Amino acid sequence: MAVGLSVPTAGTVTVLGGEPAGSQAALDGIAFMAQDAPLYKNLSAADMLHLTRNLNLSFDHAYAKQRLDGLGIPLKKKSGKLSGGQQAQLALTLALARHPRLLILDEPLAALDPLARQDFMATVMTSMTDDGVSVMLSSHAIAELERMADYLVVLGDGELRLAGETDELLAEHRVLTGPAAEADRVAARMSPIQDKRAGAQAHLLVRSGGAAGDGAVPPGWEAHPVSLEEVILAYLRPAGAGSSVPGPRAQLTEVTR
Repeated sequence: MAVGLSVPTAGTVTVLGGEPAGSQAALDGIAFMAQDAPLYKNLSAADMLHLTRNLNLSFDHAYAKQRLDGLGIPLKKKSGKLSGGQQAQLALTLALARHPRLLILDEPLAALDPLARQDFMATVMTSMTDDGVSVMLSSHAIAELERMADYLVVLGDGELRLAGETDELLAEHRVLTGPAAEADRVAARMSPIQDKRAGAQAHLLVRSGGAAGDGAVPPGWEAHPVSLEEVILAYLRPAGAGSSVPGPRAQLTEVTR
């Protein structure tokens, strides 16, 4: 919807400070990379640069060529013969060479090995820092989110599960550890997102300072910090699996400013 490929069934979508999604003004400032790194497999990397330059109002051919040279991606090699990591980098280069204000990435890490994933995200982070590009990234690679997400939206079964500034979400959530015999009483007051009990000990993941708790640690209990991955998984777990939040499947949408 943000890039104009589909329309909302209700409401409206605007981007870049109020431009209607799909409008010429919006598209000139947005670059989009789909999950499968869409490339013409029989065209060389050089041909892809030439094609993209001719299909866009603005395209920095010199920047694109310099970037591919720096990555060691041969310009004469067909796109379909490149490795998965090289294809992803080529697709990202085509997007960045348009010097967008907003870069939208749909599951760009899904098919990449750990090294290619790290290199890809390093490029995205550099563009954010050096060029001021805003990035909206959807990903199931939860471990990648904590180090780069400024704002996080968690969706499950098409429903909003969690949203907010990443640092604030981490500060608000914690695990309370204490005797299982008192867990029901504490849970009734703290409304845990996740309730795990093993033997005589209970572990309750709570959100303090709001509807999920008043922030006070019950006597005899200890509070421990949690990772972003723990928080996300707690909100995505199906009912009956140690979580009060329903829904077995989800899509993670990360907005990085």
